[in-house]
Amino acid sequence: MTAQTTPALPTFYVTTAIPYVNGDPHLGHALELVQADVLARHARLRGRPTRFLTGTDDHALKNVTAARAAGREVGRFVAEHVEDFRALRPALSLSTDDFLSTSTDPRHRPGVEALWRRCADAGDFYRRSYEGLYCTGCEQFYSPDELDASGRCPEHLPLPERVVEENWFFRLSRHADAIRDAIVSGRVRINPAAKRNEVLAFLDAGLEDFSVSRPTSRSDGWGVPVPGDPSQVVYVWWDALTNYVTALGYGADPADPAAADDYRTWWAGGDERVHVIGKGITRFHAVYWLALLLSAGVPLPTTIHVHDYVTAGGAKLAKSAGTAVHPVGLVDVYGTDALRWWFAREVPLLGDAEFTTERLVARHDDELAHGVGNLVNRTLTLVHRFRDGVVPTLPHDRTTVPDELSAAVGQVGTDVDAALADADLRAATGAVRRIVDAANRYVDAEKPWVLAARERAGDAGAAVLLDQVLARLVQACRVVAVELSPFVPDGAARLREQLGAQADGPDRVGTPVPVFPRLG
Repeated sequence: MTAQTTPALPTFYVTTAIPYVNGDPHLGHALELVQADVLARHARLRGRPTRFLTGTDDHALKNVTAARAAGREVGRFVAEHVEDFRALRPALSLSTDDFLSTSTDPRHRPGVEALWRRCADAGDFYRRSYEGLYCTGCEQFYSPDELDASGRCPEHLPLPERVVEENWFFRLSRHADAIRDAIVSGRVRINPAAKRNEVLAFLDAGLEDFSVSRPTSRSDGWGVPVPGDPSQVVYVWWDALTNYVTALGYGADPADPAAADDYRTWWAGGDERVHVIGKGITRFHAVYWLALLLSAGVPLPTTIHVHDYVTAGGAKLAKSAGTAVHPVGLVDVYGTDALRWWFAREVPLLGDAEFTTERLVARHDDELAHGVGNLVNRTLTLVHRFRDGVVPTLPHDRTTVPDELSAAVGQVGTDVDAALADADLRAATGAVRRIVDAANRYVDAEKPWVLAARERAGDAGAAVLLDQVLARLVQACRVVAVELSPFVPDGAARLREQLGAQADGPDRVGTPVPVFPRLG
């Protein structure tokens, strides 16, 4: 008889877009980081090999402009702001495995150059003069019909500037059919479907070749020089997009095979390659990035999850518009659990989410403090009151009559998995909430204090029923704590600590202490 081997679970590589560092992080950056972190934590919870990458986009012209305005040397200015983004990891309880800063990480430039050369070998570059309307906020050229009625960029307030320069261009139009085929076939899934349809409509309108370099003089030499042409630096979007593979060792020295192990594991030979991005950069990821990879003969991402914006006062959060909300400041006042829970519960799969501190507090207090916290507190109190903190053991051969609580507990894993496959954090947390609601109703219906009174009066049947009620409540609370861990990892860890679960000896629970103290 040969030994049975367990098949390896599929790998999961998830990335965020990398933000410019011309100013402080805002709530929109935090949203994307938390969404990707939830997906990474959930994959690990299910036993999947997982890698989570984020970083910073250092070579943007807007970074140069901001440094000039501040009277600072660009490299020092960028390095200081990179640290502000690194600081989001502890503040938001992120489980990132890697952080790539494009200006300083030694892995990045060789990979950018390698990808450029592959596309050059494919014949996809040519050089020509160009005149167009350039938005430094987006770091891209716009045609007049892409601007709003006042001639402004749809994403940023300042009027685009007219720029005349000579650049290298990429033959984007050559790859239109291959991009469409990858999306329509499902080889690259763009989620939600409405965003997929927007990309297909953009393809239907026809693709124009786009500029992929900038004059070195315009950026004061800040950026990766174009291989073979030091008069130009690589366009920031080309530079930034490659971070998803340069962080894995793409372009590493071929004399060092071990240097590219991560690339083979997570990209070339990986199972799921997932990007989490905002709607304003869908075109770059779902069209331009695919074209670059197709040109270079590199595998495509498998999924692109697109989220809409967090707004305040109906306006998109943005440094340039003065509407930024600093996530670390919110965490300092309200805590990490409250902010992460707001992202999970208030941000829809499709559509913008209006942020107010009142909504953040209300969500936390209603669903974490009152809902989860109250359930766990009353469960532990009942176990201590009636069983001295020892969780009753149920017979293995007992038959449980299906009810609302058992259905919610039994279904939660399937429902959470399905929801997070679509990056629908609201639906996933809704499945966990169903256990909490069902368990609270179960307590009210079974009235364990009444069963305890009957037990004291000598009713053996009541004692058995009380054991069952308490054991089922503890089980439900433990499932809630586990399934909450991707969303509120700090609070979930405190729940698990209180709920115990001994490997040997009596199965005891801890003393009830509020895990989610009320904020309001």
